[in-house]
Amino acid sequence: MIPVGTAKQENVIKRSCGKPVILTFIGNYLPGYKAGGILRTIANTVDYLCEEFEFLIVTQDRDLLESAPYPDITVKQWQVVGGAKVYYLPPQSCTVRNLAKLVTEIPHDILYLNSFFDPVFTIKLLVARKLGWLPTKPLIFAPRGELVEGPLKLKYPKKFAYIQLAKLLGLYKDMVWQASSKYEAQDFVRVMNIKPAAIHVALDLPFKTLPELEEVESGGPVFDSAALRIVFLSRISREKFLDYALKVLAKVTARVIFDIYGPAENATYWQECQELIGRLPANVTVNYFGGVKPELVLQILSRYDLFFFPTNGENYGHVIAEALMAGTQVLISNETPWRNLQADGLGWDLSVAQMDSFVTIIETLALASEEEHLQKRALIRVKIMERLYDPAVLEENRQLFRRQLI
Repeated sequence: MIPVGTAKQENVIKRSCGKPVILTFIGNYLPGYKAGGILRTIANTVDYLCEEFEFLIVTQDRDLLESAPYPDITVKQWQVVGGAKVYYLPPQSCTVRNLAKLVTEIPHDILYLNSFFDPVFTIKLLVARKLGWLPTKPLIFAPRGELVEGPLKLKYPKKFAYIQLAKLLGLYKDMVWQASSKYEAQDFVRVMNIKPAAIHVALDLPFKTLPELEEVESGGPVFDSAALRIVFLSRISREKFLDYALKVLAKVTARVIFDIYGPAENATYWQECQELIGRLPANVTVNYFGGVKPELVLQILSRYDLFFFPTNGENYGHVIAEALMAGTQVLISNETPWRNLQADGLGWDLSVAQMDSFVTIIETLALASEEEHLQKRALIRVKIMERLYDPAVLEENRQLFRRQLI
């Protein structure tokens, strides 16, 4: 990361060749990785569009769930990170007044918020906006899956109370809502009564450059060649339904190795999952490997026969895309935008009410030969490129910003 200055904000941020400036707030950003899809979405957007727009990103000085700041950053100073300039804030600096002052001092064309319930980088800024402390600029708001029905149900009374208060105060008025799919757009209408004209659907962008699939360093799993290799890779939190995956595996009679990757975001929930693991039959072996750095995700996923992710709801699901990019079939719930996978030969998307169907698919896959798995992997990697790298997706994201500048 390269420092870009310590003077007042208006002197630090220079427009590059007249590019429009997108002032972006997000709870966690690079070099962090534990926040998962939200972080990946913004990083990929920057990679694709940084030649057209100047991305200025304000974020916490530490990763999700961490109490210590990143070791190699300087707080409250702009630093170049990839195609963006990033400003890291310590917790004590994240007051409503300080955030409002920052927004006021930084020349920008669009304000871009990336969470519905983030108490710091969304709610405090919306309060400042309501109080008239922010300059009048176009605002793009991306709830990032937090209004999807499944995740919204968790701790719903508290969320419902906030939603009603936000509506009463008009915190979410006069902004453009970004949805990652037509399904998420429907959630905006259902939950917040947003007019369809205020919603812009722009699918999340994949990696700009597909990483090479190299051997993972030592310390990874050691496989039994006679077992079906299944992986779960995500934050371990209640909405990701790891417990459901374990209940499915409890019904499987084939030999299975089930490896779990991801930070244990919810300690109570992880304890519940560990209790389920302890009751699994002898034919199912479970290993837990903790969090994964982004650059290793594809390599890890490529080592498995199946990615099992019965999530309770995703606005996009970057890890699903990454599994398919690695050539790994996916077995997921139908609560994501990834639908009709079986028709394309990419996997299965099922209702979690069909637990026996999940079991049947795993039992059937366990009968396939290693050669059949390899042939399937090659076909998936070809097929997924057609879905992910559609030029229309990039244009949708470009227009998300361009239309606010008219």
